[in-house]
Amino acid sequence: MITTQSNVFSEIENLIKTLEPNSISEERKTVLQPLTDFIQKKVSNNEDIRINFICTHNSRRSHLSQVWAQTMAHYFNIKNVFCYSGGTEATALFPMVAETLQNSGFTVKTLSKNNNPVYSIKYADNAHPVIGFSKKLDDDFNPKSAFAAIMTCDSANEACPFVPGAEKRIPITFEDPKAFDGTPQQAEKYNERSLQIATELFYVFSQINQ
Repeated sequence: MITTQSNVFSEIENLIKTLEPNSISEERKTVLQPLTDFIQKKVSNNEDIRINFICTHNSRRSHLSQVWAQTMAHYFNIKNVFCYSGGTEATALFPMVAETLQNSGFTVKTLSKNNNPVYSIKYADNAHPVIGFSKKLDDDFNPKSAFAAIMTCDSANEACPFVPGAEKRIPITFEDPKAFDGTPQQAEKYNERSLQIATELFYVFSQINQ
């Protein structure tokens, strides 16, 4: 376990302190272990850590995973971690995802407005923001080799048995909050999914020895 510094926005730090990694089941920890092992191996070898979170539309779960992974790497002071996201097709980052992150303490700015808006998602004063927009997994914005491909939804996991350039392919799937779009539970369910992803990625990065 590594010691952390107060290096993320205070509202995010306060939220992180409420997470309960002990609530993660042993079965789920087994699912998360290959990602922990990938990161640990890279840290031990003093190599860059590239993680591409992949979902069918690159609109919800993959973005939440990308943002929280980058945030947790910073929180645990693990250097040279570069997180990405992509889809089997490009659509748009769903607005409720940006709203959920903003409500969690991230500074979210819209850099361009079109059918596929581009967002700046900042988690710390002295860290580069995550640039959020929907893109295919092999987009030029993403790495071409030496990365872990994390499959965050079942359909992407089935559609992409092979991810070109991936050093490791790891299925870590999450239920889609899209099922609650347009319902009174929408905001609650997006926040619930965001907190699950945050908790599990907190657990992963907390295991890394430097």
